[in-house]
This record gives sequence, structure tokens and C-alpha cells, in this order.
Amino acid sequence: MRTRLVFLGGASILAATLVASSAVATEVNVVGLSPNRAIVVIDGGAPKVLNQGSEINGVRLLSTSNDTGEFVIDGKRQTLRLGQFYGGNAHSGRATTTLVADARGHYITQGTINGGQMTFLLDTGATLVVLSGADAHRLGIAYKDAPQYTASTANGTVSYYKVTLNTVKVGDIVLNNVDAAIQESGLTTGALLGMSFLSRTEISRDGQNLVLTKRF
Repeated sequence: MRTRLVFLGGASILAATLVASSAVATEVNVVGLSPNRAIVVIDGGAPKVLNQGSEINGVRLLSTSNDTGEFVIDGKRQTLRLGQFYGGNAHSGRATTTLVADARGHYITQGTINGGQMTFLLDTGATLVVLSGADAHRLGIAYKDAPQYTASTANGTVSYYKVTLNTVKVGDIVLNNVDAAIQESGLTTGALLGMSFLSRTEISRDGQNLVLTKRF
């Protein structure tokens, strides 16, 4: 039986802000900003949409303007820019990697899936890491018996199989048990590095570059 699940966004240009308070306070990734709306990942959960005035788990969106947003986080008002790191203390010894934007503003990097080489395109609009059926076969991923779903994308509705990857490595960051979608059509180049990987990292800007730091 197929279940309809909407999870893929076609945009590959990142709008990302990391917000973290103290070790015991709410931790937030702002992964998208648009007029009167923000997409946030709270404490490593699934992406959620905050409309102006709405609140989820102690995070309330007051307003957005250009590339900034006004939030109330754990009762404190904060103005957050795209890519800004807020709150929390940096922990030494955590794995990091730096992604460099190409001429179109896309972040493309090399890494591995289950030990096999893979080119990734960073895409905060994708809930999962997404790879093609051809790449899954190349990597030895048996997915035909996995649960099958459909998803709405910018290019229409596509079918995919949901699997769990043993390891995904980007730079020095290695994550285990990463949820992924195997898409047999419509994906032509590399894999999409989606939120099932990115939500387990802190994202900050260094000029035009993005720095990912492993969280857990």
C-alpha cells in the first residue's frame, strides 16, 4: 500500500540559521525564511512551519523582514539573520566541515554513503537524504522491499522508497542510521543532502561558506 507523504522541496538554495540557547534551553535551526513565515527544526525534530504569531515548543515567530526574523525563544526576544549562530557554547572536539558555494549559490560537496562515494547537493527543502535508484544499486542498497510512498515536489508527484542508511559521511562528519528516500526517476545528479542529515548538525555562515558542526 502506498501512503502519500509531502516532504520534498525543490529549492536547493539554502536559507539557514542556527539558534541554540544554553545546554538546557530550547535548540532551534531556522532552515527557511519567507514573508510572515519561518521553517524551524526544534531540538533536532522534524521541520515545522511557524506562521507570524504562532508558537511551537516555546519558539514564537513575531515577524520576518528580508533575511532576518524576530523570534521569542524561551521567553527572550531575538533578531536572527540567515546563517547566524545564536546562543549555546561551542563544544571543542566536534567534527566540522565547510561547504563552499558555487557560482549559482549552490552548495555541492563530496562524501560517502555506506562507504561508497557520492556527490551531494545541499537542499534544506528535502526532509530526507534523497538518492536515485541507480546510485542505490551502485552502493548495494536493497530497497525494493522497503515501504513505498509518494511525495509532492516542484516537478510534480514522485514515488520513493524509504530506507535507513548505515552511514553518511560529509567532510569529517559521520552520522549513523540516517533516513533516506530512494527515488527511481527525476533525480539526475548526485544525492540531495536533506534534513535527516542537516538537522543533526549546527549550521553557521563564514562569509559565503557554510560550516556544519556535528551535534549528535
